[in-house]
Amino acid sequence: MEYQDKSLRCVDCGAEFVWTAGEQLFFADKQFKNEPKRCRACKTKRATRAAAPPPARERVETTTTCSACGKETTVPFRPTQGRPVFCRDCFQQRKVPGASGF
Repeated sequence: MEYQDKSLRCVDCGAEFVWTAGEQLFFADKQFKNEPKRCRACKTKRATRAAAPPPARERVETTTTCSACGKETTVPFRPTQGRPVFCRDCFQQRKVPGASGF
């Protein structure tokens, strides 16, 4: 089959781009079924965005009262309503001995 250059429209920016006969031959060799949807610039921008590491999560520190001893403590999460929150000492005391898995 003889391939000819074909004009396509980018789904992201709406610009027209040329899908060359050589690219069409490559797609046929790889048995790709769909035509490209994005121009080279948008495809590169999309790939760069996907490869970037996710933004660092903001560390949350909440001041609350320990459910066991009643002293004020800071925990590295937002407490869930109805669930107890313990200070470091009370949390360590509640750990089951030998449950570390080693």
